[in-house]
This record gives sequence, structure tokens and C-alpha cells, in this order.
Amino acid sequence: MTAADEPGVRGAGEPTARDPGARAPGGPEHGGPEHSGPEHSGPEHGGRAPGRGRQERAADRAAVRAFRPHRTVPAVVVAALVTLAGLYVAAETVSALVGAPLRLLPYDRMLAWASSTPWSDPLLLLGAAVATLVGLALLATALVPGRPRMIPVRTGDPDLVIGMRRKSFSSALAHAAEEVPGVHGARARLRGRTVAVTPFTSGWDEEGFARAVRDAVLTRMAALQPVEPYRVAVNVKERR
Repeated sequence: MTAADEPGVRGAGEPTARDPGARAPGGPEHGGPEHSGPEHSGPEHGGRAPGRGRQERAADRAAVRAFRPHRTVPAVVVAALVTLAGLYVAAETVSALVGAPLRLLPYDRMLAWASSTPWSDPLLLLGAAVATLVGLALLATALVPGRPRMIPVRTGDPDLVIGMRRKSFSSALAHAAEEVPGVHGARARLRGRTVAVTPFTSGWDEEGFARAVRDAVLTRMAALQPVEPYRVAVNVKERR
């Protein structure tokens, strides 16, 4: 079950602007154990907690797979091109076997050009470079994970998959930064596995203030229980 996919229903653990501290099931409001900040705060705080059960690890993997991009468009394009190439080869083969070759492509001229063209020919090198780049791009598309559609949160149950919208996740962390005394406003943005938090204040000690904001954001992130660890970067700005 994917709570985030139900139309008109806000997935559990998805905070809104009026409810920045909403938690996923398993938090203290729902009878679950309280999680400390270092368990979910990020790589510099240890990431995932050691000694977690097999079911919880399976639940994390299921949540990550559920919201992983499917690469639908590249897959459809490649499949269509391969299918067309296969149909063309089959049509040429069958027509040649029955004595009436289609010859949709000028094979004779292509063979003559290939036989008389050296490997150092600029046109040949350009074609080889383009084909190589296209192949590498398709390989990278297949192997490199894209940005997930939603942020999976920890439930402990492989059959219960819950995700937060990226905007909701960022808003919740921005609200946590705004709760620090002296902050007049804050914004948070996701950049890969890094949460860039920008608090606005006046009359501040940069180092101490950044540490307080970072601790508040890490505490809220631990309450939201994302499956993947995130690093927090704070950039304090003065607002006059």
C-alpha cells in the first residue's frame, strides 16, 4: 500500500505549512519508540542505527524501491528503436529469401563508402563519437538513480510504504529552523542528499547561531524518520 498514491488523501508523515511537526507512524504520538537525532540525522551522525531488525531493513528497501523513478521515457524510446530495427532486419531478410529484396537502404553505396573510407576520416570519427556518447548516456540513465518522486519515510513494515512530498519535507525543516530564537525567517532546499537551510536573522554570532539552527533541523529530521540519510548545510544571512 502506498499512502501517497491515494487521491485526495495526505500520506501519513507528510507535514503541511500548518503542521510542520507531523510524524510518520512509529513516533511517540502513535505509540512507537522515540528516535534520537543521531539515528536519522545524516552521515556525519552515523546515519542508520546499528542492530536494526531484518523486517525494518526490508521495509526501508521496499520504501526506496516504491518511489524510485521508473525511467519510463528512455525505456520507451530505446524499446521502440530496437523494435523498429528488428522489424526492418526481418523484412529485408524475408524479402531477400523470396527473391524480391526491399533494399530500403542503399547497401551497395554504403558498403563501397565503408570500404574506401579510412578510420581517420573526420566524418567516420564524428559518427563513432556520437554513437559512443548516445550509448554512454543510455547506460548512465539505466545505472544512475534519478531523483525520487517522494521521500520515503521509515515505517518498519514492508507492506506499509509511506512517502513525503519533497516540498513538504523542506517546509517542515524550514519551520524547525524558524523556531530557533532570533530567526526571522528561513528556507530549506533539497540538493541531492543535502538539505541547504538559510535562516535570516540580525545581530547574531554566526558560528553559534548556525549550530543552533542545524541542531533544530536535525532534531526535526529525526522525528520525520526519512529512510535515506541527509546532510544539513546552514548558511546564515543577516536581514536588516
